[in-house]
Amino acid sequence: MWMTQAAAQPSRWQQAIQYDMDIVLNSDNNRISGKQTIKYTNNSPDTLAFVFIHLYWNAFKPGSSMDVRSREMGNKVVGRNPNGSDRLDWDPRVRDRIANLSPEEEGYCTLQSLSIGGKPQRIELYETIAKVWLDKPLMPGTTTEMKTSFEAQVPIQIRRSGRDNAEGVAYSMSQWYPKVSEYDYQGWHPTPYIAREFYGVWGDYSVKITLDKQLKVAATGELQNAAAIGFGYDKPGTALKAISGNTRTWHFKGSKIHDFVWAADADYAHIVRQTTNGPTLHFFYKQNQRNDSLWSKTADTCALVYPIIAEHFGAYPWPVYSFIQGGDGGMEYAMATLVRSHSIGTAIHEWMHSWYQQLLGTNEGLYPWMDEGFTSFAESYVMHVMRNRNGNPWSSDYAGYIALARSKFEEPMSTHSDHYATNFAYGRAAYSKGAAFLAQLGYLLGDSLMFATLKRYYNEWKFKHPNPNDFIRIAEQTSGAELDWYKEYMVNSTKTIDYAIDSLWTDGSFTYVRIQRVGEFPMPVEINLFFKDSSQERHYVPLNLMYWDKTEFGDSIPTVKYNAQLWTHRSMVIRTTRRLIDLRQVLIDANDRMADIDRRNNQLQLQW
Repeated sequence: MWMTQAAAQPSRWQQAIQYDMDIVLNSDNNRISGKQTIKYTNNSPDTLAFVFIHLYWNAFKPGSSMDVRSREMGNKVVGRNPNGSDRLDWDPRVRDRIANLSPEEEGYCTLQSLSIGGKPQRIELYETIAKVWLDKPLMPGTTTEMKTSFEAQVPIQIRRSGRDNAEGVAYSMSQWYPKVSEYDYQGWHPTPYIAREFYGVWGDYSVKITLDKQLKVAATGELQNAAAIGFGYDKPGTALKAISGNTRTWHFKGSKIHDFVWAADADYAHIVRQTTNGPTLHFFYKQNQRNDSLWSKTADTCALVYPIIAEHFGAYPWPVYSFIQGGDGGMEYAMATLVRSHSIGTAIHEWMHSWYQQLLGTNEGLYPWMDEGFTSFAESYVMHVMRNRNGNPWSSDYAGYIALARSKFEEPMSTHSDHYATNFAYGRAAYSKGAAFLAQLGYLLGDSLMFATLKRYYNEWKFKHPNPNDFIRIAEQTSGAELDWYKEYMVNSTKTIDYAIDSLWTDGSFTYVRIQRVGEFPMPVEINLFFKDSSQERHYVPLNLMYWDKTEFGDSIPTVKYNAQLWTHRSMVIRTTRRLIDLRQVLIDANDRMADIDRRNNQLQLQW
């Protein structure tokens, strides 16, 4: 294995933040009143004249950008349903629901005041973004302390956040507080809340939540006052004890995280699993007889697969993780996720976001595929190993990408997540093509080097917000191969891979096979020859752009290597000493690891 001794990344400074929040939820009117003390440290080399703050719940009002964008997308036809009707491009969690909210059902988050040193700061509101002008610019290497008061109204459950979801969970509280935007080497990222993903500053959170004493709270971080409120957080089945008054206060803390989520319901059941050499897992769900056994199975499975996750993707660095029934599907947050049901696949997917969304923290607006795609890749692999299956673990991810590539809707993966023309294109690019990007890297390098790349990426870029080039450099330094061409084709273009068997012939001494590149995306090519006596040969034609030859193929099939193919040349010829009459089948990419969009021309079955 090639390993360079040079440092893999440049110095990548990070801003730092501490949130101390004290909030009260009034269940009668579903409103939050809150106070924050925010310590923000400017570790950048720049002087900051202002800061941006997210107010996500302002998206849940009729006429908002999220409302208009959702209805616009929902009018686009992206296919046919099985019954022959048009398949519209709705996000099913939103549709036109925001447009129909009454004043009591809509959401909002109002930053009532923000002061520094007792002096109010000037605030400009841009729907889901507040721009706060600092009376004294924040110099490099200095810290400021901002004190805020805010009010929020909990919307009816729409897109991750809100109250009274379809499964009956009372409160799913995500994107609920004024949150300082990220400032990095590219500047501020005050991304409006239109639909997609999130990007944040790593820091420490201390959050006190006061609400109706009958409600049980599940949240990011570790509960600090379980004994005081009479909740056996580490003892499954322990109920809340009687307490005077109408409310109780729950206090949670989490360190080196970039978000905080919580949910509350009177009927939450709570079970715990301890992983081997890893975190304690908490599961909160609406209790009923059927749910108990299903959630117990999910809990057992998540604990069981943790060693697989740690071995291939790195150790989970926080002490706990909570799976919380709530939201409207599955959505990852720091040290916790909201999941709609007990689905094992969803649970593993959302947990794997702890690596690619919380720990590595790529900018999901700019590079959603580096989070969703890498997470989907990990989910597919873990599920494949857990189920002890054969074949390509990522076959469904390839299929999703190929369906996109064959459609008329594909856009480059470099498209900002909020600016895809269709939800269909975003979903297939971010999830399926992103996963295929990694899986196909295993085809290029061999799976051992691909997984070594992922572990090194974890070790060298955690808590540093890497970008696509940072990842590719890790892959290059781990393998010795040049891979910039691969990034450009996969990320910045919609060119596709399509290789075909063109012809075969014999001259008496050799049997020849000509392979033609039909698509515009060049690749190294593996061609397997199958013979009547059940033997095989693999013929491997490297690509000149890699300046490197693969040595790992994952099996013991005899392999014939050729000189590198020039990427400008569309045809290649391989040959074997075996007689043509002995040949039974020719197959390009026998392991289905190349994202070839038309596999019908990849094989030739011979009848003698």
